Amino acid sequence: MLELDKSYFNNYDQITGIDEAGRGPLAGPLVVAAVTFQKDFNIEGLNDSKKLTDRTRRSLYRSIIQEAIDYKIIVISVEVIDEINILQATMLGMQKACLQLKKKGKILIDGNRIPEELIKLQAEAIVKGDQKVSAIAAASILAKVYRDDIMIKLHEKYPEYGFDHNKGYGTKIHLRAIEKYGIIDDHRRSFGPVAQQCIIFD
Repeated sequence: MLELDKSYFNNYDQITGIDEAGRGPLAGPLVVAAVTFQKDFNIEGLNDSKKLTDRTRRSLYRSIIQEAIDYKIIVISVEVIDEINILQATMLGMQKACLQLKKKGKILIDGNRIPEELIKLQAEAIVKGDQKVSAIAAASILAKVYRDDIMIKLHEKYPEYGFDHNKGYGTKIHLRAIEKYGIIDDHRRSFGPVAQQCIIFD
């Protein structure tokens, strides 16, 4: 269990963690996950998804789904991100994921912002929460694996952009592909390097 788990489980029987994957990429959706654990849950090795190998994340993904008393994964499209901006899209995804849970307990969110509707539920934001709270770490893993799979499928359709490796982030290969082939529907037009391109790859 991570460092803050004990202090929260001393006061609550259930804890919900919320985290996202995909705030920074130039392409692909944002994915938000919410996970609720009972006090006596037992999963070893939970940590910030970015600190884990893909193989470990996928193993933990299965364990989380089996062990959680409730979980929800929300996908926020590129169109919504471009319409309301990435911060508001993140808040929307976190709010949707949490409110669709049947079992919540104490709500803990990774970061320093809380969606308006979750403030009413007395949710708390924890900076680097995915390294401190198991339920948030679990949410980060669900969101990361789910989004990675979306990007791998997108790579099969558009292999030129290297989405299987960069997952939509602005790597040199990705940026060069944008310059050469233009942008696709799955690019975020409100993000700088994409906004500079006017050629649509068909």
